[in-house]
Amino acid sequence: MTEQEFANLSGRIRGRLVTLARRFNRASGLDAEAEDIVQDALTDLWLLSRKDYPIRDAEALAVTITKNRCIDRYRKQHIRFEPFAGMPVAGDLSATSGVEGRDLETIRSMLHRELTESQRNLLMLRNEYGLTLDEIAAATGRPKASIKVSISTARKKMLEQLKRMG
Repeated sequence: MTEQEFANLSGRIRGRLVTLARRFNRASGLDAEAEDIVQDALTDLWLLSRKDYPIRDAEALAVTITKNRCIDRYRKQHIRFEPFAGMPVAGDLSATSGVEGRDLETIRSMLHRELTESQRNLLMLRNEYGLTLDEIAAATGRPKASIKVSISTARKKMLEQLKRMG
């Protein structure tokens, strides 16, 4: 189809296609612009003719494309998304954080097995309860320097073990 043939065809059938789109919009409650739907349909028809698609009846094909465009617009407006309230879903933040939390707890318990009870207690006070060295010293009665060395030694042991684990 040449450009001139397409211009003649589109001029001849545009009014009919606009009427079709308007009727569909009224019947379906769609608030789309009929002119936009027809313009998209005619663009599709032009692209098909440029790709050497065998067109026997261009007017019938234009009507079919317009109907399909109307249906597409209707479906796009009526897609409903229902939230998964409180349901753990793969990839969901709550599901992911739950798995990561269990993994961290498993790794932490493996790393703590290598430490002495004193080192575990000092790390817990420092990391989990967020106490300062002065507060830990006051609570345990140990010198601040001794606590600092014990925590540092425990962290080095845990780092070495992590390196071995890969």
